[in-house]
Amino acid sequence: MAIAVRSKVKKRRGVGRIGYAPSPLMVYGLPWASIMLASLTPMLPIITSAPLVPPLALMMLIAWRQLRPGLLPVWAGLPLGLWDDLFSGQPLGSGILLFSLTMIALEAVERQLPWRGFLQEWLFASLIVVVYLVLGAVFANPGDFGALTILGP
Repeated sequence: MAIAVRSKVKKRRGVGRIGYAPSPLMVYGLPWASIMLASLTPMLPIITSAPLVPPLALMMLIAWRQLRPGLLPVWAGLPLGLWDDLFSGQPLGSGILLFSLTMIALEAVERQLPWRGFLQEWLFASLIVVVYLVLGAVFANPGDFGALTILGP
């Protein structure tokens, strides 16, 4: 004889609900929060021989944009670039410009080549990161192209 026992533990709402839509706060907030958190990585106590930290916020922006193309609007480059400028050590405005140009370039590629392959997407993403590093070095040291030697092998 089987006895049905009711559990006294209440289930949290939204946990273990397969087949249901996720929370809109998580859907739209997680990309913004992860990019903003990646902008804080220059503040980590990492010791290197050169002041070069990869642009993790830009790489996270590109990854979210390629993973979910319609999730981040084109204007998202402005506030995310401003947030990145506050913590990256770059001159104020360089992140705003470069993040905005990145979003515009990704949107243009999305419209021109709607059927891209994995290789094309990540080659374009690596090209954006290289251009970002070069222009970031030029903006940080105007007139001194010796800073570009740090980017080479």
